[in-house]
Amino acid sequence: MSKHPKATREDHDDFCTTEGWTLVRGATGKPVAHHRTYELALPDGRILRTRISRSVDRTQYRDSMWSHILRTQLQATADEFWECVTDKIPPRRSRPTTPPRKSLPLYLVDGLSRHGVPPQEIGAMTEEEATERLRQLWSEQD
Repeated sequence: MSKHPKATREDHDDFCTTEGWTLVRGATGKPVAHHRTYELALPDGRILRTRISRSVDRTQYRDSMWSHILRTQLQATADEFWECVTDKIPPRRSRPTTPPRKSLPLYLVDGLSRHGVPPQEIGAMTEEEATERLRQLWSEQD
């Protein structure tokens, strides 16, 4: 026996709403009529898509269907799903990640490298720091 109740279309919709999935619209700009369709853009660039048959109600999913939806569409475990639905805690994947640092322009990396600055030091610099360091190195040549 499962420690979770059988999932319903309404639970599925609650999960999507709580986690911040976007309702997909058709060509006319209106929500798709035959299914309620949601998308979620993940930090790694993938886009998850799920459909909920109309009407969104307390109709329960068959176990095999629900297992497929969890695994392939929602990409969540049963525990993550129910924690999101009952406690309003979204799965970890949807929490904001630290944005990647802005990379340095190639001309700065190349210029610093040609002046003997170690790659580890260059990698730790901001664009402003790299620009200033390269200016200093150029001024020392005169």
